[in-house]
Amino acid sequence: MRKLRVLVLVHPSLVPPDSLSGLSPEEINTVKTEYNVVKTLRKLGHEVRVLGVQYELMPIREVAAEWDPHIVFNLLEEFHSISEFDQHVVSFLELLRVPHTGCNPRGMTITRDKALSKKIAAYHRIHVPRFATFHRRRRWHKPRDLQFPLIVKSLTEEASLGISQASVVYSDEELRERVAFIHNKVESDAIAEEFIEGRELYVGALGNERVTVLPPWELLFENLAPGALPIATARVKHDPRYQEERGIYQQEATDLPGGVPDRLVRTTRRLYRLLHLTGYARIDYRLREDGTLFFLEANPNPEIAPEEEFASAAAAAGIPYPQLLQKILNLGLRASRW
Repeated sequence: MRKLRVLVLVHPSLVPPDSLSGLSPEEINTVKTEYNVVKTLRKLGHEVRVLGVQYELMPIREVAAEWDPHIVFNLLEEFHSISEFDQHVVSFLELLRVPHTGCNPRGMTITRDKALSKKIAAYHRIHVPRFATFHRRRRWHKPRDLQFPLIVKSLTEEASLGISQASVVYSDEELRERVAFIHNKVESDAIAEEFIEGRELYVGALGNERVTVLPPWELLFENLAPGALPIATARVKHDPRYQEERGIYQQEATDLPGGVPDRLVRTTRRLYRLLHLTGYARIDYRLREDGTLFFLEANPNPEIAPEEEFASAAAAAGIPYPQLLQKILNLGLRASRW
């Protein structure tokens, strides 16, 4: 295996420590991805540097010129404190002609907009929930064919930012309140889509022109509070204590209705190509009790900590964590156009 110079880009607050010893569970959870990626790349024999990036692109250019990395491992999820700007960092890497892991700027831009990705999917006859967008500083009304209950989300933010039990609304008044919350607190445009009762499925995929689809993963709830809905809120995704208290976990999806596993593979491959994804991504679905599969959103460069759904699904497919990271590196090198 070729030994590479790998520059890892992270948010400055997420530069990983040399050891997790002495950190609280919350602190470990915050830096687990960065720590495990850097540690594993070094164990693979690669020479690794970590660069915190937040407000300036020049440090990337300086390190690229001085150290000449073979590839950048991109773990950034925002730039200048704006999530929509992460694709601009990737565009800058391409202008510098530095290979990078993960998705290309076009795929990142398309999938960042949940409404745009749904429109593309619907045009190609892939089921999506009915939805409407509500932009800041514009007057809006709910379309007549959009039926309650609805779930209200940020149009562009990821990682369940702004999603809570209150995100599911049942009346015009609740819709107005939740859209205002997304506009004012999350500082984002909003999307409201019909809430689909059913199983929450995640399907990972790796590849550029050729796409490998990983086993479907499912988000499960064993001990929800009375009246609570099984949805992927910010607490469900990021609060280990809450996960333990409420019996929230992920595992390979079992007992899927006949034909659904094959449909998941076919639909994931189609969406991966339709949305111009490269590198690695996760496609999120809801499976209704009648067997109808609904595309919710696509996530380029998803969470790849060893215990999270993407790496867990890869392990179930016979791809252990070190091999997964090496595959991601190889895909980034092969995607380079120079």
